[in-house]
Amino acid sequence: MIPPPSSVLVVGAGLAATQVVSALRETGFGGRVVVLGAEGLPPYDRPPLSKHLLDRTTPAWLADEVGTDLLALADEVHLATPARGLQVHDDGATVLTEHGAHRADVVVVATGAHAVRPARWPAARTLHTAQDADALRAALRPGDRLAVVGAGWIGAEVAGVAARAGVDVTVVEAGPAPLTGALGASVGALTAPWYAEHDVRLLTGAPVDRVDDEGVRLADGGRVRADVVLAAVGARPATAWLGTALPREPDGALRVDEGFAVLGAPRHVRAVGDVALRRSARHGWVPGGHWDGALRDPQTLVADLLHPGDAPHADRAPYVFSTQLGRELTLLGAASPADEVVLRGDPRSGEGWTALWFRAGSSTLTAVLTVDRPRDVGAARRLFTAPALAELDRSRAADPALPLRATR
Repeated sequence: MIPPPSSVLVVGAGLAATQVVSALRETGFGGRVVVLGAEGLPPYDRPPLSKHLLDRTTPAWLADEVGTDLLALADEVHLATPARGLQVHDDGATVLTEHGAHRADVVVVATGAHAVRPARWPAARTLHTAQDADALRAALRPGDRLAVVGAGWIGAEVAGVAARAGVDVTVVEAGPAPLTGALGASVGALTAPWYAEHDVRLLTGAPVDRVDDEGVRLADGGRVRADVVLAAVGARPATAWLGTALPREPDGALRVDEGFAVLGAPRHVRAVGDVALRRSARHGWVPGGHWDGALRDPQTLVADLLHPGDAPHADRAPYVFSTQLGRELTLLGAASPADEVVLRGDPRSGEGWTALWFRAGSSTLTAVLTVDRPRDVGAARRLFTAPALAELDRSRAADPALPLRATR
């Protein structure tokens, strides 16, 4: 039997890291816990950075939001000590920093993600940290011209918030529709009318060549003049500091098993949150990057670390919640480009509606998107709790008058 660890080093000081420390203490772990952060701030919640960019001027501290005080639970917390390297040993691991080395029996990589800013866009701002939010908030005034590059979750949220505050907003999207990467072009296109409703100009099929002090230069030679440009084109796992110490995916993610042990490394090296590409029996390989995963997955990691084999691994369904352009969106599950879409309700009616994704030619449900239709959210959650994907009657599922749970 592998002896339990006596020390755990958590690299990162965001939600995932905070929840790892909380789960360790709740499980009764009495060993030494050390945390290394990079931003110099206590743990805070990231979703309000975009959803409440202009009406919340201080971070949403996790000690208040989720009731977990990292500073009180860990033995040492170094909030301004970014990791610079990792050395993996047979009986532990060492994390290198500019202020010295930290060794522990177990290392948990929870360094989150960083916003993408292409090399030819040096004048563009990003929005991922509290410092980013402070700078963007200070730069935006009523009447200013804001160009948001990317009509994904963050881009849409910021566009709506800024437009409500009197900012002149243009959203530039390279794909054929908003949220194409998350929802596919056909469902993403259903969100396009929302932009005009909120006085936001939307340009789709418009790749960006570069960003300069005058705004955005499009690949076709066109220009969107702007006082401020926000690059909202995604985020990548913040794992460059690992070098070749662990096997990384092309985007920097770390593949982990159901207990969040890094594949290709000893089991005393774990990864969770934005950095993890986890293995799910129901959904296949699930990328990190979502708040719900950072909140809940650490419990599974700690249970597997301290009591391996004692309990089944939780297989949480991928989950995204977004408030954008006057709508509330919930996405559960993981669709693929080959899946077929069935709509519950009419998106043109002004009322709530739901999109269901099915594997081609089958009744196997892979994902659910609800738009202002909270009655379908709970049912969708339950559908993604079984060991296998649910089977629904497509024709009955398309009837918005029927409860979603009654269409199996």
